[in-house]
Amino acid sequence: MPEQTPETIPAPVEWLVMVGQTVGQTMLDVAPILGILLFFQLVVLHRPIANPRRVALGMVYVVLGLSLFLVGLETALFPLGRIMAAQLTAPDFTGIGSTTAVGDPMAYIGVYVFAFCIGFATTIAEPSLIAVGLKAQDVSGGTIRATGLRIAVAFGVAVGVSLGTWRIVSGFPLHWLITAGYAVVVVQTLFAPKAIIPLAYDSGGVTTSTVTVPLVAALGLGLASSIPGRSPLLDGFGLIALASLFPMITVMGYAQIGTILNRSHAAGNPPRDASPQSSSAVSGAEEVP
Repeated sequence: MPEQTPETIPAPVEWLVMVGQTVGQTMLDVAPILGILLFFQLVVLHRPIANPRRVALGMVYVVLGLSLFLVGLETALFPLGRIMAAQLTAPDFTGIGSTTAVGDPMAYIGVYVFAFCIGFATTIAEPSLIAVGLKAQDVSGGTIRATGLRIAVAFGVAVGVSLGTWRIVSGFPLHWLITAGYAVVVVQTLFAPKAIIPLAYDSGGVTTSTVTVPLVAALGLGLASSIPGRSPLLDGFGLIALASLFPMITVMGYAQIGTILNRSHAAGNPPRDASPQSSSAVSGAEEVP
C-alpha cells in the first residue's frame, strides 16, 4: 500500500490529525496548572476535592475548548488577518505606483479604517470585557454602566490599533508613542475620579484576550509583510501594546466627561431641599453614564 503524502491525505483526516496533535499539546500545557492545583489542595491544604467527577469533566471541556480555539486560530483567524492585510495594501486598492509612493501613509486610509473597525468590533465581543463590565456595574451599584464601559474600552482599542497600523506604514518609532501615551495616562490619573482609576488600568489587560489578540496580531504581521521595507519582526508587533494602552485613556476620559456632565446637570437643577451634607454625599457618589 503506497504511503500517503500530505497532498493525498483527505482534508477531514488532515483536520482530525491537527486537532489530535493540538489536544496533546494542550494537555501538556494544562498539566502544570492542574498539578499545582492538586498539590495545594491535597498536600498543602489537606482538603479533598469537592465534586471530583464534575471537576474532571470541566478539565476535559477546558482542554477541548482550548484545542479547538487554537485550531481555529491557525486555520481561520490568522490567515484571515494576513489576507485582509494583503488585500488592503494591494496596489490596485491603494493606487500605489500611479500617483503615490510606497510607504506614503495617506495611501493606506483603508487600512486605518479597517483596523479601527476590527479593533472596536472584536473588543465589544470580548468575553472577558463583558464579564468585567457586568462585575463593575454590580459592585458599583449601577453607578458604572457595563455598556458604557465596554464602548469606552472598545473605542480605545480601535484608536490604538489604527494608530499602530499607521506606525507600521510610516515607520514611526514605537517607543515614542508608548512614552507619550503613558504620559497622558499619568496626567489623567491625577484628575480622574478615584473610583475609576483601578478599573481603567485593568481595562488595558482585559483587551489582550481570546478574540482581539489573534486578529490584531495577524493584521500587524500581515501588514508588515505586505509593505516593502518593513520587517515583520521589528514592525509587525507592537499593536497589542497600543491596544492595551489606549483603553486606559478612554476609560478615564469617559469617567471624567461623565463627572463633568453630572456636575453641570446638578448645577442647573439644584434640589429644593439641598443642604451641605446632601450635596457632599452626591459629589462622592457621582454616576458614570
